[in-house]
Amino acid sequence: MAFPWLKGHGTENDFVLLPDHDGTIHGELEGAFVAALCDRRRGIGADGVMRVIRTEALGEASAGEWFMDYRNADGSVSEMCGNGIRVFALHLVQQGLVDPAEPIVVGTRGGDKTITCDPSTGSGTMSFSVDMGTPEVLGVSKVSAAGNTWEAQDVRTGNPHAVAFVDQLDDAGSLLTQPDYDASVYPEGVNVEFVVRQGERHVAMRVHERGSGETRSCGTGACAVAVATAVADGADRPTTYRIDVPGGTLHVTWNADNHIVLTGPAEIVAQGTMDWIA
Repeated sequence: MAFPWLKGHGTENDFVLLPDHDGTIHGELEGAFVAALCDRRRGIGADGVMRVIRTEALGEASAGEWFMDYRNADGSVSEMCGNGIRVFALHLVQQGLVDPAEPIVVGTRGGDKTITCDPSTGSGTMSFSVDMGTPEVLGVSKVSAAGNTWEAQDVRTGNPHAVAFVDQLDDAGSLLTQPDYDASVYPEGVNVEFVVRQGERHVAMRVHERGSGETRSCGTGACAVAVATAVADGADRPTTYRIDVPGGTLHVTWNADNHIVLTGPAEIVAQGTMDWIA
């Protein structure tokens, strides 16, 4: 079948976007099809796939006209993607489907997200701030990688996260395989973040995302890291943390109303039409 596609990234967390506004092109996205698209040798290559579809056409519950139908690189369904939703919003802006001067509401399986566009940026790379909602700070479990074990803070920011503070980011090893974690705490899998402090309100992280492996960035993970660090610091709110990821820099503000706001860039780098031969 022939279909349009776009390729974009947020701090090098990269995605294939599939415009399917009325749900007439793709039907139900099959896991094998998504995994093949994300394969970096036999597909377009990405950390995940986002179908751009109207909420009504998908039949989901949302106050937003548009819904981010997101899949991980292995084809599994994911609730939300903080970097991906900025790329999603950029596509809507560039196609004239939303007014960038107004808040943009996008439906996700992790709830509706409200996005604002930074008017100071140009039409290529743009910066967006996303209200990611209220985090859940739960208990502490353990994660292991490269023969090391750490305590990890359980933080839910639309996706489940286990945040571990380490001496050096290299202590986590290659992250070619999923770190060990307590499956009774995370029965549906977990994203694992390894964090080092860089200065006041400033940390760096690596992440292994369930279903995708190590990625260059993770938006919901950066939010979880900011929350876990603020909890460890006993920080008053509002507070803002700088989060360095391998693909760039994100900023996360935890507001007095308990909402977290993720700010970072988004860019569309390619587009085309593809004939897919199964």
